[in-house]
Amino acid sequence: MDKIVVLDFGSQYSHLICRRIREFSVYAELVPFDISFEELQKLNPKGIIFSGGPSSVYNSDAPVPENKIFDMNLPLLGICYGHQLIVNKFGGKVKRANKEYGSSVLTIDSDEDLLSGIGESVRAWMSHGDEAEQIPPGFRVIGHTQSAKAAAIASKEKSMYGIQFHPEVVHTEQGTEILKNFVLKVCGAKQDWTMEGFIDSAVEKISKIKGNVLCGVSGGIDSTVAALLIHKAIGNRQKCVFVNNGLLRLNEEIEIEEMFKNNFNVNFSVVDAAQVFLAELKGVEDPERKRMIIGEEFVRVFTEFAKKNGPFKWLAQGTLYPDVIESGVSKGPAAVIKSHHNVGGLPDWLDLEILEPLRDLYKDEVRKIAKILGVPEKLFMRHPFPGPGLAVRIIGEVTPTKLQISKVASKIVEDELIAADLYGKVWQAYAAVGDDKAVGVVGDERKYGNIVMIRVVDSIDAMTADWTRLPHELLEKISNRITNEVEDVTWVTYAISSKPPATIEPQ
Repeated sequence: MDKIVVLDFGSQYSHLICRRIREFSVYAELVPFDISFEELQKLNPKGIIFSGGPSSVYNSDAPVPENKIFDMNLPLLGICYGHQLIVNKFGGKVKRANKEYGSSVLTIDSDEDLLSGIGESVRAWMSHGDEAEQIPPGFRVIGHTQSAKAAAIASKEKSMYGIQFHPEVVHTEQGTEILKNFVLKVCGAKQDWTMEGFIDSAVEKISKIKGNVLCGVSGGIDSTVAALLIHKAIGNRQKCVFVNNGLLRLNEEIEIEEMFKNNFNVNFSVVDAAQVFLAELKGVEDPERKRMIIGEEFVRVFTEFAKKNGPFKWLAQGTLYPDVIESGVSKGPAAVIKSHHNVGGLPDWLDLEILEPLRDLYKDEVRKIAKILGVPEKLFMRHPFPGPGLAVRIIGEVTPTKLQISKVASKIVEDELIAADLYGKVWQAYAAVGDDKAVGVVGDERKYGNIVMIRVVDSIDAMTADWTRLPHELLEKISNRITNEVEDVTWVTYAISSKPPATIEPQ
């Protein structure tokens, strides 16, 4: 299978480069920027991409790859910081510039190879504080913006290209086409990455492990697909356990148990630990602390279950690529955005090894696998739900009142989207609640009640997202239902921040 290797220099978009390339059926793998020349050779890539990153190439501590990597005679594309690395390496000059963050018009100066078929100009997404002041000998400018005179450069002789913008984000017009040009035309990679192939490979690898597997399932698509893949590989050597942590959607614990027992031929058990989780979270307001408590409690529950029902050697989880990147567990220098309850942070006393069969996949890839494995469409088209549950949609302390508000209000949002035939067209939709209150009028009397925030977003893979432009009439209907049907709510707001700069979940 042909492969493109992306060297991670710390951009939060690094995984997104891989995702975009996989969209057109070419496998892309992310590796740390300091991978050795020998290790990179073993991967046998058809081409290399340098990601963006927060560093400046002229700083003494700037991350740089091994020099030999530049001499591999493989096509090389540098994005943002990667572009500046190429400029600096081959004798050009990089200088500090006014920070540019957002959309700029890229004018195409040459439509050969990398920018072939793109048109005369496109809008490109910029996110940088440095720029190429002078390009290296042997390179030429193939695209520019008003502020970046060398926004795209090329050396056809070296098969090296540098671009100051980010083709991997949806805000860049024709961004996927630019990546296609590099991967398919310049690198000559074959389009042989498929989910059927992934299933075969994953099952083969998992079938070779020794010992029994304990799989934690949440009822969501990720852990369900992980459980089905593992079951396909080792059968009854896996046991699935669902932990009710009290932080689920309305009546979800009942629906999950029925779904597993009616649809899947796997060993399945339920542990009701709701009161334990809620007791541990009492008085805790810090979002990171809440996540860590939930993660620690999950591990404790799983470990106790394993001791009573074992022996087990493995603990399986439905961790995905975005979980890993947002937790800073990837080997590149990316900063932590937020911790995920099922990535990292495992205590020393845990005597189970971790099995994460979906760790290299994105959500839409998992949905494709779910369809192949025969998962009911109602499940694999359900919106993503955070591992820590409603704890990250409740700002501040998790209280019984706020928990009930979030559950009922979120159900109203989902029901109205379904009625409007919009549920399957948006990525995620929910209601969040915090400690802020506002005055309302109920039954001709003033009432001081809670504020509910509605969040609905469009996305492909959760790495970036845009707020959904819902019809005003629908927003009005949702607001009226929440203020009338949910106790102690007087105001409803709608979140209109995209990711970035915001995240999809409030905490």
